[in-house]
Amino acid sequence: MRVRVCFHDRCFDGASSAAIFSRFYRECIDAQAEFLYSGMIHRASQPFEDGIFDGDENAIVDFKYSSSPRLTWWFDHHQSAFLKPEDAEHFRNDHSGRKFYDPTYKSCTKFLATVAAEKFGFNAAPLAELIHWGDIIDGAQFASPEVAVAIAEPAMQLALVIEAAPEAHLVPRIIPDLAYVPLAEMIELPLVKRHLGPLLERHRRSIEILRERAVSRDGVIYFDVSDLDLEGYNKFIPYYLFPEALYSVGVSASPVRAKVSVGTNPWKEVPPEVNLASVCERYGGGGHSRVAAISFGPGDLVRARQVAKEIASSLRR
Repeated sequence: MRVRVCFHDRCFDGASSAAIFSRFYRECIDAQAEFLYSGMIHRASQPFEDGIFDGDENAIVDFKYSSSPRLTWWFDHHQSAFLKPEDAEHFRNDHSGRKFYDPTYKSCTKFLATVAAEKFGFNAAPLAELIHWGDIIDGAQFASPEVAVAIAEPAMQLALVIEAAPEAHLVPRIIPDLAYVPLAEMIELPLVKRHLGPLLERHRRSIEILRERAVSRDGVIYFDVSDLDLEGYNKFIPYYLFPEALYSVGVSASPVRAKVSVGTNPWKEVPPEVNLASVCERYGGGGHSRVAAISFGPGDLVRARQVAKEIASSLRR
């Protein structure tokens, strides 16, 4: 059985979800399954290319829904899980018992492990460490900004490599080990270790870059690093530098997109009426109520900057 697993690429929660799904599938569905992994990135255009669902079974974890008849498994926890209303309706009418959605979960890692255990008898206990850190990292449940920026724990160092390593198609090669290997051993694997040192140095430099470029005014931090290779910057640095701020709005760019990232200081209480996913949905993006983003085409940087300034102004008001 060939199983295609589409996961949120360059994301610790996405990689962890793919790892847990693979172990669950092998232990509860088919012990002889062969897994093929495809990292998905939010783009301005349709994220699912023709022919991507080429497995005997096809799964999406921690990423938007697809109404393709070839999709057999789906797990997600984002408010903005559906590209269009028709997709949401298609999901509601699905009776396969293999597609699951719950935006109340802080991580897809914990959501997937919980569903697999409760509905299919999966023993998630051996993956307790991965589930714990998936929930902390994706749910921004760190004790302080200093802890979030220090990147001292193996899980956070692995997350740094997953999110920012420049090597193409690296994460699919990490996932099979992630399903079975403790996190302290994961960062010692050659394919991880060769990137960790340079990325930690890049992280230290990024703190100084944001210290120079970010401006905090009326509770909102704004910065633009789109001229630098910094799309995978640590999203907690703005709150480490400006702990009094409530929101951050940043512009970054890569060869495949221009991106506006909008976040809430995890160590602050926020007005319940402000939902950042809803804010970003107005511009074609989405995410969660406290952290969200918008992807534009790589040639739409001017538009991305305009939107970022609009959002920052609205949040200041």
